[in-house]
Amino acid sequence: MLAIFRKEINSFFSSLIGYLVIGVFLLVMGLFLFVFPDTSLLNFGYASLGPFFTLAPNVLTFIIPAICMRAFAEERQTGSIELLVTRPLRDYEIVFGKFLACLTLVLIAFLPTVLYYVTLYQLGSPVGNIDAGGTIGSYLGLVFLASAFVAIGLFASSLTSNQIVSFLLALALSFFLYFGFSLLAGLPLFYLSGAGLIESLGMQEHFHSLGRGLIDSRDVVYFLSLTAFFLLLTVISLERRKW
Repeated sequence: MLAIFRKEINSFFSSLIGYLVIGVFLLVMGLFLFVFPDTSLLNFGYASLGPFFTLAPNVLTFIIPAICMRAFAEERQTGSIELLVTRPLRDYEIVFGKFLACLTLVLIAFLPTVLYYVTLYQLGSPVGNIDAGGTIGSYLGLVFLASAFVAIGLFASSLTSNQIVSFLLALALSFFLYFGFSLLAGLPLFYLSGAGLIESLGMQEHFHSLGRGLIDSRDVVYFLSLTAFFLLLTVISLERRKW
């Protein structure tokens, strides 16, 4: 598993992929949070990272499928997947190694955003007037959200040898699981009853719950279960090649 992890990390940073992903994420977030007046933290009126945690899932919905689309699709296309699965590695070790590598790249992209918190901490009146608990909970929520998106991206990549198809499939699944249930809950059919239950099936509700600063075990179990489910599907998809 560690060999796969190191191989994937090296492939990210021996090419432009890793730097491009980190650069695009920080550039997009920087433009929205400090340049565009409608979403600028400097015009928000009080010290809060709310706009960042509102925008970040939208950006990750596109960036993470782009990171993961080559994980298995490229190896299927080049035929190297056959060599990979015949190595003395279990399928779950291959999947988990790639999962950790992709998630690590996303977490590295998150690290510079801590400067946003430091900036607002200093700009607060008085200094330090910022909801630290809510910020920590939201960052934890972003980590869980990223892990779920990565698992979905790996599953999509394991189904096809076409990277574009992999990207679009992962994008559609991620979009639906994050936004879809909230949109369904808003339909008149569920307006009077069942809306809360339907909304609780989506990632957006659990992400917002963590952002309130109270770490609820139900939210943690939800994200861990969703991540494990798609990783399991990815392992099964790999094992089907041996049948």
